[in-house]
Amino acid sequence: MSSYENKLSRRAFTGAVGVTAAAAAGLGAAPAQAAGTPQAGPPEREFRASRRRPSRRPNILFILGDDLGWADLSAYGSPHISTPNLDRLARQGVRFTDAYSGSATCSPTRFSLYTGRYPARTKGGLAEPIADKSAGLEPTHPTLASLLKASGYATALIGKWHAGYLPDYSPTRSGWDEFFGNFGGALEYYSKLGLGGEYDLYEGDAEYKDLRYYTRIITERASEYVSRDHHGRPWLLNLNFTTPHWPWIADGDTEQSAEIVRRIKAGDGRALWHQDGGSVEKYKEMVEDLDRSVGEVLTALKRSGQEEHTVVVFSSDNGGERFSYNWPLSGSKASLQEGGIRVPNILRWPARLDGGQVSRVPVFSPDWTATLLELAGARPHPAYPLDGVSLAGYLLRGEKVAERDLFWRVRGERALRRGDWKYYRGKTGRDQLFHLAGDIREQADKAGVEPARLAELRTAWEAVNAGLLPYPA
Repeated sequence: MSSYENKLSRRAFTGAVGVTAAAAAGLGAAPAQAAGTPQAGPPEREFRASRRRPSRRPNILFILGDDLGWADLSAYGSPHISTPNLDRLARQGVRFTDAYSGSATCSPTRFSLYTGRYPARTKGGLAEPIADKSAGLEPTHPTLASLLKASGYATALIGKWHAGYLPDYSPTRSGWDEFFGNFGGALEYYSKLGLGGEYDLYEGDAEYKDLRYYTRIITERASEYVSRDHHGRPWLLNLNFTTPHWPWIADGDTEQSAEIVRRIKAGDGRALWHQDGGSVEKYKEMVEDLDRSVGEVLTALKRSGQEEHTVVVFSSDNGGERFSYNWPLSGSKASLQEGGIRVPNILRWPARLDGGQVSRVPVFSPDWTATLLELAGARPHPAYPLDGVSLAGYLLRGEKVAERDLFWRVRGERALRRGDWKYYRGKTGRDQLFHLAGDIREQADKAGVEPARLAELRTAWEAVNAGLLPYPA
């Protein structure tokens, strides 16, 4: 077992670190349980495939939070954020403790999910993240949506695309039948103004005017989509929230919204970064709003009668930001330390999987692409081999997941996980080695006592890297 929670009892862990963590967060009280363990509900059991008979091809609802940290959900041990809807989803399905994003920032991870491949397989994936019209996901590249569409699925993406801008890049050019959302990496939640001051809410490739709070709008759209009669066709919906990404504006914060809009229009190119705003309490409010929104969509799905035969996956595009609760992980968004890439990840499929389960198998974004293709009876394009591996055998037939490496690369950092061992080189340029089973916080560097293992993992990382596109000079 690879999670730190297996090395300490919940009581011992909480007693050792809870008070310190709470004080550091300015909360004044210790967390009820260790990070990475549910706060309430019946005990989870280790994952076991139910081996139920095959059902029809499932619908797929893939929900992404934006910059949501690993321990920001109460199902993962948050001491101050309440997420009853996502907790319920976890109780009804499988909660993954060792799940990772495909990269440490928004658009590269989306590339890895959309394509099932390392971001650096494509030119657009080298941007960390995409910030202008010079890069994007080439429409000729196969995607989860295009492959499912060719297999008979209806496809839609609602919310944040962040894989290129018009006129060259769009979800509707990459396999999604429908798109409603924003193209860029961030937008002001009411005005829909993006990083360059542009209006950024679209239906298809046309601007769509709606100045209500953004999370409300896309929640309504998603609820409508899952409620439709798709005339016997299965469907894929990528629902990409911007919550809780900055700016730190919750529903009803119209005065704060107006101030940021004023700064954008005055030419402040960093107004959306909101570096002088936000708080732990505001962040809590945004995450809890995300939870309510997911709950609304899941309620609409249930009312539609499709819940039983719909695979729901919930994850985050990378680790948490300034106000995220990431304890006990080190690092945050943009880093390849655990706090930058380990994310909450929940899977539910009532027709095939039992609820109340926990899996400690390491998985990352490209694995879900491979898995969902197999569950849907679709095949990858032979000219674009996947870097993720399908978990279908593990989930449905109880097969052991083959030992393999998880690889990451961002500018100035590298990482590779093999089993419980992680090779990491940060911006200091120093190679480090951590045994995550006993050191999830990455503080006990084993490089000096395990030189052969370090060299082996470094060589493995370099072998993968040799097959990827180099960064532009």
